[in-house]
Parts: sequence; C-alpha cells; structure tokens
Amino acid sequence: MPIDGLIWRCYRLFLRRLVVVLLAVAGACIHLSVTPAATDAATPVTTLAGGQTGRIHFQAVTLDEKQFLTGAKGGTSAIISGELSLPSQGAGQLPAVVLVHGCAGVSQNVENWAKELNRMGVASFLVDSFSGRGIEEVCTGRFHLSIGSRVVDTYRALEILATHPRIDPSRVALMGFSMGGMVTLQASMKRFQKNWLPTDREFAAYIAFYPGGCNFTFLEDTNVGDRPIRIIHGLADDWTPVGPCKAYIERLRQAGKDGGLLVYAGAYHHFDHQGMVPSKYLPRVLNPSGCSFVEREPGHLVNRDTGRPFDIKDPCISRGATIGYNQDALRQAIQDVKALLQKVFWHER
Repeated sequence: MPIDGLIWRCYRLFLRRLVVVLLAVAGACIHLSVTPAATDAATPVTTLAGGQTGRIHFQAVTLDEKQFLTGAKGGTSAIISGELSLPSQGAGQLPAVVLVHGCAGVSQNVENWAKELNRMGVASFLVDSFSGRGIEEVCTGRFHLSIGSRVVDTYRALEILATHPRIDPSRVALMGFSMGGMVTLQASMKRFQKNWLPTDREFAAYIAFYPGGCNFTFLEDTNVGDRPIRIIHGLADDWTPVGPCKAYIERLRQAGKDGGLLVYAGAYHHFDHQGMVPSKYLPRVLNPSGCSFVEREPGHLVNRDTGRPFDIKDPCISRGATIGYNQDALRQAIQDVKALLQKVFWHER
C-alpha cells in the first residue's frame, strides 16, 4: 500500500475513535445534567399538602445571637431538613412532636424518642439543624451556631407541619435535648415568637430534657404562653445542673405560668441514651455550668458577675462533663412524657 494511502487510513481511524470519545464524554455530561443529584434532593419545600413523609428539606436562616435577640432581619439563608414519621395506627389528623437534637447533632436517643412517640400514636419530626449548614457538632466549640438560629428552625418546622393533611396544627408539641432543651425553652417566649414566628400558631407544649441555658436570664423570659412547659432532668447532671432550671421554673410559676420540673435521682446528662455505659466522662466538651449570664438590654448578654459580654471563651466556661444511661430514669421519662402528651393532645379536646 502506498505510504500516503496508509497515512490516510490511519487518519480516518483516528477520526472515528475521536468521535467515539467525544460522544462518550458528551453522553456523560448529559447524564450528569439530568440525573437527580444531591442538590435536587435538598430542594426546600413550602408545603406538605401532598402528604410527604421521610426526609423533608425546608428553608431556614442562620443568625448571630444579637440578630436573634433584637429581632433584626437578615442573616444567611440555609436549607435544613427533618425526618417526618407517622404512626402506623390512627386515622384522621394526628398530633405531632418536633424533636430538637443536642450539641452533637442527631443522636440515637433522639431517634429512639421518634419511634417511641410513633408507638404512642404521635407523629414525629426530627429536625437536623447541623447537616445542611455543614456543622458536625458544637459541643467542643470547634463549630458554632446560635441558639436563636435553632429557635427559628423550630418555628419553620411548625409552619411546614401545619400544611400536612395528616397533622393537626393545633396539636404540635416541641421536645428538645440538652442544647435542644435550651432551644425549646426559648421557643416558648412570646418575645421571640413575635419577632420570628410570622403566624399566630404556637406549640401545644414545651418539653426540655436536661436543658442548657437555665443559667441564662433573658429579658421577658417569663412572658410565655399558657401552654405547659416541662423540664425533665437528672439530679447527677454536672453538665447542665438542675439548680438553675429549678429557679427558672419557680420564676415561671410566680408569673402564673404552667411550668413544671421532673427530676430523677442518680441520672446523669444524656440519661435517655440506651446502650451507653452508666457513666462516661467527656474531657473536651465546653461546660458553662459555672456561669451566669444575663441580658441587660436587648441583644446584650453579659456575665452577671464580671459584666463582660457573652463569649464561649469566657473564663467561667470550663471543659469536661459526665454523661450516662439510666434505665430507670428513661422508663420514668417515657411514662411522664406520655402522661403529659395524653393530657395535652387528647384529654383537653
């Protein structure tokens, strides 16, 4: 074969292979452009009118402490999610509980509570405030998210649940754990509802497990609604001790509010986490139990003793706390929660 003919044949073979490669690349690009990706799955919904369950993404906002406390609009837009689960039994509209996790994110004990609520005939909506914001945990101070951002998360969850055909919007309670317990207590305050809850809806009850933040005193913090507020605590808790929570409940009662405190002897922080050892010391977690902060004027939190502005680096904040599972305390907590929800969701109807 002449040399020029051989060259032409090789050239044509090269062109054919080039076309095949280009078509393959183009096909891959087309495939990537039309295949549902994580972004599509994270598209926020504005209504659950279709009766969706499972993972629900919705719009949220990230605020700093001062923005939240003063009601200043702005912040950074965020998309977070929650896991909505309906009980297998029951017809018509159901009561529901919004679950708020602690500083370590969604943990096994909160997931167990979602299942326990379903067994009670109650829908559960476990809100994940961290993953959508790229936060792993805030226990050690490596990441930070204001309590106010999480309070607004609960309000948005209440709004979105109210659009679900199987959920009774007048029977939605809020239940939080540790940092989530602090979120729960602040969500009950009329001042924050006025600033951040655009509707006249309100949670039917507020249940705070071993909440942080009882040693924070906010302006108008006893101006809450007439819905029950219950704190469930362990007497052995050295991370969020029961003393300040007892004092806050007493202030609520003096203001004529429906506040209550249930304390279990021998129970540490996180006593409801089944499978955990009876006690375990965590040396790296921030521990504000030695602090007392007060809001002197809107948006201005200071150390009550020193007058210094609130900061997680305040010398009163130490490191280390104990957690541990307590079977008897968990058994009693389930009974106490069930009794309260029975009264709130069914006996008052």
